[in-house]
Amino acid sequence: MKFTLNTYIKIHLLIFFLAIAAGAFAQGKPSDLPQNFRNVTTTDTTNIADIKWKDFFEATDLKQLISTALAKNNDLQIAEKNLNIANLQYRQAKWGSVPQLNAFANASSTRVSDNSLNALNAKQALGQNHIDDFTAGLNLSWEADIWGKIRNRKKAARAEYLQTAEAKKALQTTVVAAVSQNFYNLLMLDTQLGIAQKTLQLNDSIQFAVNLQYEAGQVTLLAKQQTEAQRLVAAKLIPQLEQSIAIQENALSILAGGFPDAIARNSQLNDLELKAAYASGIPAQLLAKRPDVKSAELALQAANARVGVARANFYPSLNITASGGVNAFELSNWFTMPASLFGSIAGGLTAPLLNNRKISSQFEIAKAQRDQAAIAFRQQVLVAVGEVSDALVAIDKLEEQYALAGERTLTLQKAVTNANLLFRNGMATYIEVIVAQGNLLQSELELAGIKKDRLAANVNLYRALGGGWE
Repeated sequence: MKFTLNTYIKIHLLIFFLAIAAGAFAQGKPSDLPQNFRNVTTTDTTNIADIKWKDFFEATDLKQLISTALAKNNDLQIAEKNLNIANLQYRQAKWGSVPQLNAFANASSTRVSDNSLNALNAKQALGQNHIDDFTAGLNLSWEADIWGKIRNRKKAARAEYLQTAEAKKALQTTVVAAVSQNFYNLLMLDTQLGIAQKTLQLNDSIQFAVNLQYEAGQVTLLAKQQTEAQRLVAAKLIPQLEQSIAIQENALSILAGGFPDAIARNSQLNDLELKAAYASGIPAQLLAKRPDVKSAELALQAANARVGVARANFYPSLNITASGGVNAFELSNWFTMPASLFGSIAGGLTAPLLNNRKISSQFEIAKAQRDQAAIAFRQQVLVAVGEVSDALVAIDKLEEQYALAGERTLTLQKAVTNANLLFRNGMATYIEVIVAQGNLLQSELELAGIKKDRLAANVNLYRALGGGWE
């Protein structure tokens, strides 16, 4: 079968438009997103991700700490530099379709052989045995973007720039969440330290009473030893918690871009309000609100544009060049117009022949990379929906745990009060007092931990929905 040039072009145009259609399909958004998050049924699109972080958090000292971290966090500063680099690369790509214009100036001197015809001509024309040449002018070159190669390069550069911007936003949401969660953890440790110190005081009073009874011969040495051992449990907690507080302060200082130091704070864990109802919206909103999801989508767009670039390499490229300027064999004649002027223009088609296999491999690699980006985009959507679902169930179940732990703590506080009164009136043993105090200590420590987890779950939901970068 004989192919004409016209047939060749038609076949490649068909392949070109089919590939464009395939690329558009490949970068389509997931069509099987659930209507709602797990265990949540709503059509309300109100979403806490729309709340700016300064309005989401209420504690003034926490907001100050977040502001410092956003200004000084080193990872965020690196992300800002990456964004600047991507912006410069995008600006460079935007000039891809602009003709290249270069200035040039050349000077040469050639001594010819005395026995050559050139020497004879030079002596007759110039009266010398060397030939000088002086040239200055402009070169212009331009590639016609027939197949969209340059246009797709610009699309890829733009998508990569926007992807970098979204990556910076995603990092900011992570920093905001990390600072707030570490801050809540610090407040929890403060509360637990206060609980341990209060329990130590209670244990001291019980030990003092037991020592008096021991000296009076009313209790045995075992009673004295057991109350002392119980006192040491609370005493041992204090340096442990102080160590944890110092380490937590160091972590927050580094997160805020500073050297390890104490963290100034006025907030207390018990003063922070637990908000029960947070609007989560619907899963489809994650595609627009979560920076990491948008970043994955932009990565897919960039990969698809690179497929277009690889595809365009199959087709002939049209290059147009032009040059013009002045040329003379003597500098004194350089600006003799119009005798010294020269100019040329040329156009040509360049089509790949022997390197077609290399281009085919590059095209297949670009398509495989686009498929990878599509899978990564879908995986990021799955992760986002999963994180929101996890945060929602955590808030729900931690709410129940906090209520039950609060009831248990109130009951044990009453039990400790009653045990102390009964002990001082000889109606309860030291064992009952020790058990009651030990149970209360563990219950109060647990209650503080659950409240911290509950506050952290709110932050997790806020971050998972895409909040924190505005």
